[in-house]
Amino acid sequence: MTVARPRPEFRNIHAFRDLPTYRLPAPGWVSILHRISGVLMFLLLPFIIWMFDTSISSEYSFARFRAAFNGSLGVFPGWFVKLVALALIWAYLHHFIAGIRHLWMDLSHKAVSKSFGDSSAKFTLIASVVLTVVLGAKLFGLY
Repeated sequence: MTVARPRPEFRNIHAFRDLPTYRLPAPGWVSILHRISGVLMFLLLPFIIWMFDTSISSEYSFARFRAAFNGSLGVFPGWFVKLVALALIWAYLHHFIAGIRHLWMDLSHKAVSKSFGDSSAKFTLIASVVLTVVLGAKLFGLY
């Protein structure tokens, strides 16, 4: 006579109690931030088009472009315009690096492993933040 093993018991999660204690792995953060950076770039597309247009149209429009960053852009002070540009810089860098990571994993069958996924996700997170800090320092005039 065989003894039946107890069946696993599943329960509903309590969102306010269980989700804050869940530790998302680095590849999960990269995946979520990849989507957020794509949405951010899409939403800031009018700002991107404005920056491109005013920076290359004429010398006068380029002077207005510089004044927006140094002075103000309508009701927005220059530091706020710089913060929006910095968010755009981060979004582009993270989306680009994470996209290269995904392409590499799609093209290389050797790259589909838990260790590569974890190490490449950490590299993506660190590289996007470091490059954003370097370009942000240049944007805010620290060098």
